[in-house]
Amino acid sequence: MRRFLGHHIFSSLTRRILFLNLAGLAVLVVGILYLNTFRDGLIDARVESLMTQGEIIAGAVATSATVETDAIRIDPEKLLELQAGESLGPSVDQLDNLDFPINPERVAPLLRRLISPTRTRARIYDRDANLLLDSRHLYSKGQVLRYDLPPVDDDEPSFVERAQKFVFDIFSNRSLPVYKEQPGGNGAAFPEVMKALTGGPSTFVRISEKGEQIVSVAVPIQRPRAVLGVLMLSTEGGDIDKIVATERKAILRVFGVAALVTALLSMLLASTIANPLRRLSAAAVRVRRSIKNREEIPDFSDRQDEIGNLSIAVRDMTNALYARIEAIESFAADVSHELKNPLTSLRSAVETLPLAKNEASRNRLMEVIQHDVKRLDRLITDISDASRLDAELARDDAARVDFKQFVSDLVSVSREASHHKKSVEIDLKVAKLPQGVKGYFVQGHDLRLGQVITNLIENARSFVPDGHGQITLSLARSGKFNILTVDDNGPGIRAENIERIFERFYTDRPASEAFGQNSGLGLSISRQIVEAHGGTLTAENIPGTKPGEIKGARFVVALPAEG
Repeated sequence: MRRFLGHHIFSSLTRRILFLNLAGLAVLVVGILYLNTFRDGLIDARVESLMTQGEIIAGAVATSATVETDAIRIDPEKLLELQAGESLGPSVDQLDNLDFPINPERVAPLLRRLISPTRTRARIYDRDANLLLDSRHLYSKGQVLRYDLPPVDDDEPSFVERAQKFVFDIFSNRSLPVYKEQPGGNGAAFPEVMKALTGGPSTFVRISEKGEQIVSVAVPIQRPRAVLGVLMLSTEGGDIDKIVATERKAILRVFGVAALVTALLSMLLASTIANPLRRLSAAAVRVRRSIKNREEIPDFSDRQDEIGNLSIAVRDMTNALYARIEAIESFAADVSHELKNPLTSLRSAVETLPLAKNEASRNRLMEVIQHDVKRLDRLITDISDASRLDAELARDDAARVDFKQFVSDLVSVSREASHHKKSVEIDLKVAKLPQGVKGYFVQGHDLRLGQVITNLIENARSFVPDGHGQITLSLARSGKFNILTVDDNGPGIRAENIERIFERFYTDRPASEAFGQNSGLGLSISRQIVEAHGGTLTAENIPGTKPGEIKGARFVVALPAEG
């Protein structure tokens, strides 16, 4: 079970995908909890509500205030100066000094009726910021007073409650000032009260000692051109926090559901990635452990994604590996067979040499020995060249080759070599390039491409008739390939041997050529070089004008063009 969980469900890739997806979701939730505008909007709405409520209550309190008429002073001397029919009224300055006192006995019932439906604390201060009324201490007749006593035994909070409190404490705003009750109820310690005494409303946000937010609004109680006092409305501690906590709990519940869905989808995604990779890895291990038995790599090519591309690449690589192994085995068998022939002949000659009775027999045996030694040397050279061909092509960097100039130089070298070999006429024909094509360029290894062209020219030279041999090289552009054809006027190729001539150690030489002069690897190596460059090498006969007539052999080299 532990191995199953470790390899199939909680593998390294699964854990990484799951962690990254949940981490992204967690960051989003943390951002919502920390930058939640709901709390700020709730505070603003609460402030606006308290402000409206305060203005209504302040207006009602102001209209219930009484005027102390005995506070208006009249100068008796001015009464003596009055004429008949005149009266004396208070001056404007005296009207400005009129006092409209707030009578607690008259205001208390009104304040109690207005505050009782709400969970709001109301306090009224006079013009000296002295507390006149506090809604906490307003009681009506017959009202039963109830007090919440602390529990006898403090219940230990559960783990969920402790975790919830810890999370909420992290996102609580600790930068606000702490609310403290003032001794004697003096309002001078509240900035909003002092500002309201100047005639303008004010708000203030604090936190209690428990970390609960308290919103306070101070509204002046005034009549025109006179501030009678201040009405201060405050929310109960925890009102706003309870609403915010409820919203946060809802967010956390949504997060829990989203986390569960994300985890399931992540594991499903990981399984679609990890399981194919695991199968490919297991198949690769089986291939490494059992080279002799051909292992089948899982095919995921129908996925059309990176896993499918990897599957195709691994399958192609494995097939190429098996093909290489089979080629090595076949090559080793062919080499063993080809080396045994000259070695057997050489051994027979060496064993017979001491038994030779005359000088002529010994000279003939020595010629056989020398011939076999040269044949062995040529075979070993060609075998060594063929065996390291793939490694050289894979190790050396390809370069851009001007194929037209390259072929022209090789033709010139082959013409000069004709003075020491069979006399033949070698021609080169270059077709006109299509419009927009700048030249005959290929990407490859010039030395190996030269080996191919030289092999084809020398192979054609060995088959053309002596005295009037003709070899024609033609270069043309066909689509995305540069096509080079090598034609000769020799006897052609038997139909059943057109493909066999590219097999290793297969020879079908002219009767005039001495035995053992060719290893049978030239055309095989040439095709291997061309295919390593992404091209093809094929052979065919040149048809004549009459049915069944063959005018010679033709080898066609197609190499991918560059540019």
